[in-house]
Amino acid sequence: MSGDSLISDGLVTLVVCGAPLASRTPELVGALSGKGWRVSVVGTPASAAWLDPEAIARQTGEPPRLGFHPPSRPGHPGTPDALVVCPATFNTINKAATGVNDSYALDVLCEALGTGVPVVAVPMVDDRLWRHPAWAGSLNVLRGAGVLLVDVVSGGLVPTPVAAGTGDRVVAGFDPAWLIAPLARLTSAG
Repeated sequence: MSGDSLISDGLVTLVVCGAPLASRTPELVGALSGKGWRVSVVGTPASAAWLDPEAIARQTGEPPRLGFHPPSRPGHPGTPDALVVCPATFNTINKAATGVNDSYALDVLCEALGTGVPVVAVPMVDDRLWRHPAWAGSLNVLRGAGVLLVDVVSGGLVPTPVAAGTGDRVVAGFDPAWLIAPLARLTSAG
């Protein structure tokens, strides 16, 4: 497969956390579906303030899922072929690294980590939290589990902190296409 090839008609779950970049979820869905993915959106409870459920439902056929529900529920998308966490917050990354599973979004992420589903994460964490003593260890746990981390500022594979007070500029500069190459790298490796 070429470096930009993806699983044809595969399912990607987009986990959205409560950070300003969540407001661009429809564009993220568009970038993924434009490369052939079927997309299901799962949000943390904190993401609800930034999400546009109607826009997401128009693109995916269902609103973002924010809470637990039985897997056999009609319309449940099934087990994903890949998972993208964008934006990935300090809270979600630290919880996933330690196995805390206290929301539907974390349940989906922790299950993906436990079953080897390819995961791409885009940390959106300010420089004050980035220096927290647990942070580097949490990133290393995720890297050790095979998660590809994408920088929210440049799209590179070495994430960096967001300078406090620059969130709006970072959100405006984020290119949803930055998700495609890392996702292709993980899903074409098999």
